[in-house]
Amino acid sequence: MATQSASTSAAPAFWARSPTTLVAIVVLVILTSGLLFGYDQGVISGALSGIKQELDLSPLLIEVVTSWVTLGALFGSLAAGELADLIGRKRTVLAAAVLFILGALIQVSAPRTTVLVAGRLIVGFGVGVAAVAAPLYGSELAQAAWRGRLVSAYQMAITVGIFLAYLVNGALSDGADWRLMLGLAAVPGLLLAVFALMAPESPRWLIKQGRREAAGTILARLLGKDDYQAELSEIENALRLETNAVSWREVFQPVYRKPLAIGIGLAIFQQVTGINAIIYYANPIFAASGFATPQAQAAATTWGIGATNVLATLIAIAFIDRIGRVPLLLAGLVGMGVSLATVGFAFHFVETSGDGVSYGAIITVVALVIFIASFAFSLGPVVWTVINEIFPSRIRSRGVAIATAVNWGAAFLVSEFFLSLVEVAGRPATFWLFAALCLLGWIWVYRKVPETKGRSLEDIERLWRV
Repeated sequence: MATQSASTSAAPAFWARSPTTLVAIVVLVILTSGLLFGYDQGVISGALSGIKQELDLSPLLIEVVTSWVTLGALFGSLAAGELADLIGRKRTVLAAAVLFILGALIQVSAPRTTVLVAGRLIVGFGVGVAAVAAPLYGSELAQAAWRGRLVSAYQMAITVGIFLAYLVNGALSDGADWRLMLGLAAVPGLLLAVFALMAPESPRWLIKQGRREAAGTILARLLGKDDYQAELSEIENALRLETNAVSWREVFQPVYRKPLAIGIGLAIFQQVTGINAIIYYANPIFAASGFATPQAQAAATTWGIGATNVLATLIAIAFIDRIGRVPLLLAGLVGMGVSLATVGFAFHFVETSGDGVSYGAIITVVALVIFIASFAFSLGPVVWTVINEIFPSRIRSRGVAIATAVNWGAAFLVSEFFLSLVEVAGRPATFWLFAALCLLGWIWVYRKVPETKGRSLEDIERLWRV
């Protein structure tokens, strides 16, 4: 096993002469994974009206069609932890691509609701696998100085995917072409499969498998022939004691309690502060705030949420490795909380004043733009970066899988019950609840989350030993 050559065990030989090509392929895997993730998140908001009309769905079934992709993602993220250790990081990404393609084709041809939901579950499973495997893959191939930017690029790709989905929704705003909307996910799925086949494997995973030569070849291309030996030795030293297979029970041992609590806490706060409720139900939210036509709702969603999401994520990419993770998280939670409270007041104004609808619509758009911008430079990219940094190498894939599964579990609860919560508590109280959770998240991040800027993965691992 250890004697296999790099060309046959790590990636196709064509990149062996070109470090630039190697880095580009790694980046393309990360970006395409995020693009698929984001497209699936954003497209459902425009497809719902056509699905409802053609399949005659009740409000409960609308919630099921919308939210069960997150249920599939929950189970996919748990499976990804096992797959990433068993077959490697790149092959796990390839499996996600196959699931995306299969799920998209099932949705396109769905004759009834049960088949559509099955397709949503399969796509969700692929989303969960990709959400674990792609950032994990990127974090293990990136140097400490630019690891934050590479993993943040994954989040930026998610926002681009959401924006593209909103553009598709706007072009097909009457909802009649919902099958085309959902089926287009197969195109980037094919691209991801191609890039994953071309990509190198994670050197850390290769060393775990005893394939030191293959890992050294990849590190030499990434770091240069003069610098890779030190990195190779550091990885080997960190993995030296990992002689036994990791069990799921081991992840919950006291020695790993701190990073696990931080990963799970960040995963929960990313979702319970309302992001997926707004992404999935953007058009209905804008309709309730005073945008009367589907075209107006689609335009508000595309430019107010989609474009802002992309542009503000660039802030995180620019500053996450300069000013750090924690300052961005704290600043973003302040902006999110204030904007959500404002949306609550705007809806209160709309619901209690017969002549105030237009003002409420304007306030809602401005506040949601601020919310999306604040999320996009903080809880969006930074959470995924920190989750993929904090776990010790021995349990990293399983730790990331657990945190990601919790993230999707929280997303499922929010998307499944958002409309029901609005119906019971009203729109103002619902958004005020999200704002209160932002405040709680700020306090928790300030007290619990360490700064990981500029630290190698091995340095971060040593934080938990003191």
